[in-house]
Amino acid sequence: MTRVRMSLFVSLDGYTATTGVTSEHPMGEDWERLTAAYAATRTFRERVFGDTSGAGTTGVDEAHATAFFDEIGSEIMGASMFGLHVFPDDPDWKGWWGDEPPFNAPVYVLTSTAPRPPIPMQGGTTFHFRAGAIEDVLAEATEAAGGLDVRVGGGVRTAQAFLRAGLVDDLHVMIAPILLGRGTRLWDGLSGLELTHKVTAEAAESGTIHMTFTR
Repeated sequence: MTRVRMSLFVSLDGYTATTGVTSEHPMGEDWERLTAAYAATRTFRERVFGDTSGAGTTGVDEAHATAFFDEIGSEIMGASMFGLHVFPDDPDWKGWWGDEPPFNAPVYVLTSTAPRPPIPMQGGTTFHFRAGAIEDVLAEATEAAGGLDVRVGGGVRTAQAFLRAGLVDDLHVMIAPILLGRGTRLWDGLSGLELTHKVTAEAAESGTIHMTFTR
């Protein structure tokens, strides 16, 4: 049975999306600090950077990184995660994920600039652009997943929209051991999530706390 999954990064003081978005820092100036433990794992280095040397951390962070990629049949993301906010007027812009994005599945990008033609990429990823209701996009992504899971990515406003609508079955939150004091707060408007989902927590060797919310 298809489940809707989501993984997010957050600081100890509850911030996720950060300030200072530029072409050099498309996810904000603090993004590397938020994602440092994840980016250091063996799986991330192989799946995103193409590093097949076996280098990278193992342990708890690696276990969650591996699970992130397991059994995913399609992806939904916001325009900022694709990178439309960096070059919004460039019709040839194919996102900031490179020639072979790590998704290997249909990806549905939520954007007010749709309709736009789909962009097929190497490795099985095709970006589709949708401006409809998130429930309609989720239904399309679920059908495309072929019985596998649908993963919902960022940015944070996209994530919050799916969470507030009660559409997420499995939420994984990586709490980085840093204090940001700026950005967008993840948990605003999400009170009571622990009442509908079972909550577990696991500390990694990096100091990252992995919290899971499972319906």
